[in-house]
Amino acid sequence: MTVTVIILIIASVFIGALIRATFGFGEAVVSMPLLALLPIGLHTSISLIGLAGLTVALFTAISGWRHVDRPALIRLVIGALIGIPIGLLFIVKVPAMIITVGLGIFLMAYGSYSFIKLLYAKGSVKSRLRASFWSLPVGIISGIMGSAYNTHGVPVVVYGTLRRWEPRRFRGTLQAHFLISGVLIVIGQALGGLWTEDLFLLFGLSLPAIIIATLLGVFLHRRIPNEKFERYVFLLIVLLGFLLLMNHV
Repeated sequence: MTVTVIILIIASVFIGALIRATFGFGEAVVSMPLLALLPIGLHTSISLIGLAGLTVALFTAISGWRHVDRPALIRLVIGALIGIPIGLLFIVKVPAMIITVGLGIFLMAYGSYSFIKLLYAKGSVKSRLRASFWSLPVGIISGIMGSAYNTHGVPVVVYGTLRRWEPRRFRGTLQAHFLISGVLIVIGQALGGLWTEDLFLLFGLSLPAIIIATLLGVFLHRRIPNEKFERYVFLLIVLLGFLLLMNHV
């Protein structure tokens, strides 16, 4: 592996970590397509982004813990425990293209619809998913998507926007969930044989970039006005859906 390739890998991880620290999600969908362009194994990419995401969550969850929706978090984590082993089977049994293309179409449709509705809504938009039960199946889907494709944030992000969490609760709950589920996902990836010889070298080289991206992301997040945060989230969801589709065109 050349120095140029290593630098490009670190840059890909940095971009993903910056987006995660700023908005609370999205690093895998951004970083994985970038890593796919480089001569690095799929299992190494999945495991590297898993460790990077866990590191970002560790730093950001501490500062946002007081804003966490704890009842929802507990149900999300219980669901993730159920979904993670199912996701490891998905890697072997279900073609990634089917999952990612379907997910990409859904994200673009959902993000576009929600953004347009938010622009034309008169007054505040009410929560569309009030029943607390939904956090459990969302956690299961998150566990499946996380252990298989490192996209465990997508279901929780959609759930959070449907619940209309305000920015601090949105980001705080996401990071707390990512921290707990991230530990489980990384363990699952290790037991599932996804760790490779290059993983820890690349993670060690990427760690300074991850820390810098996290600090910069926290700085940027604090300067996003609350009234504009939700709009940015929906636009980012559309972008992530587009990137998922482009990765398989």
